Amino acid sequence: MITALDHVQLAAPPGSEDRLRAFYTGALGLAETPKPPVLAGRGGCWFEAGSVRLHLGIEADFRPARKAHPGLRVTGIDALTARIAAAGAPVGWDEDLPGHRRFFSEDPVGNRLEFLEPLPPPD
Repeated sequence: MITALDHVQLAAPPGSEDRLRAFYTGALGLAETPKPPVLAGRGGCWFEAGSVRLHLGIEADFRPARKAHPGLRVTGIDALTARIAAAGAPVGWDEDLPGHRRFFSEDPVGNRLEFLEPLPPPD
């Protein structure tokens, strides 16, 4: 039986690891985790925060994910938005999900990312 989601993998073009590291650790505040030696030679990088794990794998004929995306639940969405915008990434607010504040952005290679924060319950 499935018990949890272990990680989400996104693709990236060859040679993009430094840009990915700067964005995922700097703008998003994730920690880079070392890849096992047997996998490290393939390139890419892995990041995590708490139970959230994102793997960026190198793909020779890379095309960014435009519709498929991870939805990342956050706290302090306004501060995160400011950090992402300061990193030069787009921020597009969307109000179509009831009970949440959310926006979409892109990582440095164009993969779509969703960030959402639940609203407090009404009194």
